[in-house]
Amino acid sequence: MDRGMTVFPYRWKDEKAQEFARQQEAILAVGRLEAKASSQSNLPTLSPSALLRGNFGQRIVLPSPNGSTITTRLDEAKTHVIAGCLRNASAVAEFLQARLELGESVAIIAAGERWPSDGSLRPAIEDYLGVGVILSELTARGFRELMTPEASCADDLYVMRSKNLSATIRGCASALELQAMGFEDDVDVALERNSSSTVPVLDNGAIIAIR
Repeated sequence: MDRGMTVFPYRWKDEKAQEFARQQEAILAVGRLEAKASSQSNLPTLSPSALLRGNFGQRIVLPSPNGSTITTRLDEAKTHVIAGCLRNASAVAEFLQARLELGESVAIIAAGERWPSDGSLRPAIEDYLGVGVILSELTARGFRELMTPEASCADDLYVMRSKNLSATIRGCASALELQAMGFEDDVDVALERNSSSTVPVLDNGAIIAIR
């Protein structure tokens, strides 16, 4: 999004993904390890650090079992979807503030992860902290009283761990998994709090940047 790309989320990579990419006149992203094993150096991957460095064109289909799947399901439910994380927490909070001031309701979802062994869902502390940092930004804007107990607890956890945020995330299961595979750069990128002012919004099946 920071580079002006248009991203098409796709539930997961199957035999229909490549055809979907052709229909969208886009390039299909591949998994980190798949790209590492490939002789092609210009493949877009699920690696954020690689997406920041590479030159893949401006239209990418991004399949994933978590974020893209959740995004697709919410889109089918006619829900307005934006993407937030540590990198753009302040920009997302500013965007949400305008909605909250109009009396709209907001749900902030920690997407979670999956165990590589059997694909079952696992809690992901990095996503919970990502939720917490956005809620913390909303608290600073005066919206704490509107939060559910679940939301306020996520806010509290972020505040409690903020001074040791880097160590907390670098030591979590997902970060250790990435480091073991040789993708520590992705952990570094994820920890860049408010390095981006971009708010990615889902619009007619495509994620675009509104600023």
